[in-house]
Amino acid sequence: MTTGGGGERGFALIEMLCVLAIIGLLAAIILPAIPRATSRAKLESYAMQTAALLKADRTAALRRQVQVTTLVDAETRSIRSGVTGRTIRFPADVSLDAYLALRCADRNAGRSIDFFPSGMSCGGTIALARPGMGYEVRVNWLTGGVEIVPKKLL
Repeated sequence: MTTGGGGERGFALIEMLCVLAIIGLLAAIILPAIPRATSRAKLESYAMQTAALLKADRTAALRRQVQVTTLVDAETRSIRSGVTGRTIRFPADVSLDAYLALRCADRNAGRSIDFFPSGMSCGGTIALARPGMGYEVRVNWLTGGVEIVPKKLL
């Protein structure tokens, strides 16, 4: 006989384990769906990939003695090689701004960087940024050279 007229108090070990298992399952389902911010290293990697793609297009223009056009689409946040067709797509938290020549080689441009057989280009700057930092990938119009410049953002 028990005194005090109440039921049992507390939780059994099996009940605690069941609650922890349910929390673990929910975390395994929900956590991958939460968007992760682009890290500083990943942003730098995007800048390096962009520069490598541009350099490859310039090199192809020189070797093949043809004009090569690299498409830059700020709206879809992508850059496509004119030689290989390889496309770099940027995540939603990385802003892409393109500062490109409006006219190049006596034609309208504005959505591309063209490389010529001479090594020259239309030039331009592709700015990649996330809160707090960014990179500019610059293409020199005279030399076609590509450089990456880090930018500190407020």
